[in-house]
Amino acid sequence: MHKAIPLAVAAVAALGANGCTKGASAASDPAAIEQSIRAQEAQWQKDYAAKDINALAGHYAEDSVLVSPGDPPSTSDVDRRKALQTFLSDPNLKISFAADKVDVAQSGELAVSRGHYAMTATDAKTQKPVESQGSYLTAYKKQADGSWKAIDDFSTPGPALTTAAK
Repeated sequence: MHKAIPLAVAAVAALGANGCTKGASAASDPAAIEQSIRAQEAQWQKDYAAKDINALAGHYAEDSVLVSPGDPPSTSDVDRRKALQTFLSDPNLKISFAADKVDVAQSGELAVSRGHYAMTATDAKTQKPVESQGSYLTAYKKQADGSWKAIDDFSTPGPALTTAAK
């Protein structure tokens, strides 16, 4: 079973209008950046639900890496699109994810989102829908145009972190 959670999960990350965070006030305001990342991840989920490959690919910086359990790292736009398209082609695919914590560098140039996901996908052996859960970690970097894009997107299956473990 292919588990490309970029959020994924995420994920695992909504680029409202492709994640643009523009304006001087948001550029140096960690709270505003955190809200932007959370909004971006909400949009990312909508893009998964719509199975919009172009919108999903747009969440990643050109030099980013997408790492999903059991799959080789996707380090180019072509590789990320292939991994995402394989994932999106699953008729049973359903994903939900949410950030448990978003940390923003004081410089306002980097942010990290850590969260949990739940998904339904087709099991490769049984061809039946299987539910799973896990955690994700996505690092974001502010781009030259002011948008925030994922530069590292990792997911791992298993129990999601509990509130006490945050």
